[in-house]
Amino acid sequence: MSAVPRGERGNLLQELFWTRTGLLLLLLVVTSGTSLAISSGMDPGTARNFIASVGTGTMISAVVGFTQTLITSSAAQRALITPVVEESRKALHDLTAEYRALDREFFPSDVFEPTARPDPAFNQLMMQDLERTRLYGFRGFAGRYAACRLLLSQSECELRAVLADPGDDDAISGRARYLLRHEGAEGDYDTIVDRLRDQISIGLVGLFLARSRCSRIDLTIVSDPPLDRLELFDDSAWLTLYSNTGAGTVRLYPRTLRFSEGSFLYGMERAEFLRISNSKAGRHVVITPGSSRADFRVLFERITATPLSEERFRALEDKFHRFRREFSASAQLGS
Repeated sequence: MSAVPRGERGNLLQELFWTRTGLLLLLLVVTSGTSLAISSGMDPGTARNFIASVGTGTMISAVVGFTQTLITSSAAQRALITPVVEESRKALHDLTAEYRALDREFFPSDVFEPTARPDPAFNQLMMQDLERTRLYGFRGFAGRYAACRLLLSQSECELRAVLADPGDDDAISGRARYLLRHEGAEGDYDTIVDRLRDQISIGLVGLFLARSRCSRIDLTIVSDPPLDRLELFDDSAWLTLYSNTGAGTVRLYPRTLRFSEGSFLYGMERAEFLRISNSKAGRHVVITPGSSRADFRVLFERITATPLSEERFRALEDKFHRFRREFSASAQLGS
């Protein structure tokens, strides 16, 4: 949007012909020219001298009036129009800056539309945020993706993860209903629930395998996890909208919004995440780089209420690595 008034004349000469002064000057020039033309065809005498004098005087008046109008218009341009234009530009600049501030405060910096497969651009940008962060916050369902990202990352951070309680049907039902809508009429709810519980077990094993990439892993197991997945970094928050089921075709990977640090949504989601991860309502377990398999088996049984044999651990480990390879290839993140 331009701050220059629409229809402004390009120069002062053109300005003269858009006013009544310009019309008067034109009349004087026409009168002068006509008088001089008539006097040139008349016989010498008083009448000729009078008409010639009128033509000459009118021409002089036109020249003087033109010069005066030119000077007056230039002064008016500097005194009136230019300050108004400059003030308009300043106001427009301030308004633009305010809109940009509002954009940073309330609007996402990046929007990724739903896809059926992992989006390489989405995952590569998230990995860049992970490489720069000191605290990686994950609020989701099983934690498989968080474990994959940690194993692919070249930096070390602290992980806080809020995961669903595999022993609570209500904690699983929200994600199960979403996947049931994705699979359509052929989907079976009980089969999906069993698969989701298996994914939680795979995610827990994956987080244990990624323990050496973290200074500390704090897990909070809750019975009512929010449906939308949150991945929180020092300078961004990623919100994956599993709750947005009315926006068209349901995809396996829903719409995701990225909010920068300093935005309203970043502050709100960070505060809510810290509230949930520190809540006494959830069960808290800690995995450190020094945690042994025996330590993990105890934690696994506390979370899932089922013992973890060595044979099952190896089976879950194989499933996790197979998932990691498939995800890395689809997201183009390397191996």
